[in-house]
Amino acid sequence: MKFVDKAKIHVKAGSGGNGCVAWRREKFVPLGGPAGGNGGKGGDVILKADSRLQTLMDFKHKIHFKAERGQHGSGSNKHGKAGEDLIIKVPVGTVVKDAETGEVIADLTKEGQEVVVAKGGKGGKGNAAFKTSTNQAPDYAEEGEKGEERWIELELKLLADVGIIGFPNAGKSTLISVLSNARPKIADYPFTTLSPVLGVVKLDIGKSLVLADIPGLIEGASQGAGLGHEFLRHIERTKFLLHVIDISDFREREPLEAFEIINKEMEQYSPELTKKPQIVVGNKIDILSDKEEINRLKKAFEEKGYRFIPVSLATKEGIDELKKALQEFYQMKEKELEEAKA
Repeated sequence: MKFVDKAKIHVKAGSGGNGCVAWRREKFVPLGGPAGGNGGKGGDVILKADSRLQTLMDFKHKIHFKAERGQHGSGSNKHGKAGEDLIIKVPVGTVVKDAETGEVIADLTKEGQEVVVAKGGKGGKGNAAFKTSTNQAPDYAEEGEKGEERWIELELKLLADVGIIGFPNAGKSTLISVLSNARPKIADYPFTTLSPVLGVVKLDIGKSLVLADIPGLIEGASQGAGLGHEFLRHIERTKFLLHVIDISDFREREPLEAFEIINKEMEQYSPELTKKPQIVVGNKIDILSDKEEINRLKKAFEEKGYRFIPVSLATKEGIDELKKALQEFYQMKEKELEEAKA
């Protein structure tokens, strides 16, 4: 299925039914009076988060959504039936914005969470509702209110604990396949991953972390180069980043330079991204001839305040240490959460 993380749709709630002008005409009821019923309320348009959905692809084929209108009132004080609400399911992690103002209407981050994006119109009152002691025979009724309508923008931001970032070919796809149950396409050319890939890593303590492989980051990504600008938003929800760099003899750029370029792109997109904790994963040590390079990089990154873990995804060397670091991260976050509740 094609990954789509942005969509624009038009929603229209149902209009209210009209009130009715009617009179009691029973043979043995003198001066029967008004008997027009009220119109029913129009249906709302509701967005509901559904964890079974992973993309906004459905909204590329259908962009207009309309809820049912309320039925009109009728004689004998019969009220019109309310219009049925229209429930539109979207992936968990969908941000809903007003297309005209850009205002965030809702951020649907939990399974089953709902938001009304267009309210149905009220039903009009029938003439029976206007009867008073001084107006015994009102001969008028209300029209139903029109339902709200608007254009809204949907933006999907993945819900993952850990984001895997780095240049193309650094080994991000291989890393997520080694750590988790994800099976992304892996090949030796740029932009192998054309959409974010989610995987789950099981920890020794019986817990799990959700990983997201964020594709296409290159220099200039925040200004639209490559694919990265399309996916930078998916880093925003992550709590923690694994920054994969190629440290082999055949690397295209110096590891420290590669690290700084990616961090600069994240900062230009949103300064908050660079404040997230990062572990630097130095990949491809199996094809590194000068092993002293590992110690040099370890010292350099530690001086910058980052933990550096050398690995070989081909031979699985260093993977146990990386899993242990992920487990420590999980436990640290759990402790912070408990302390916040206390």
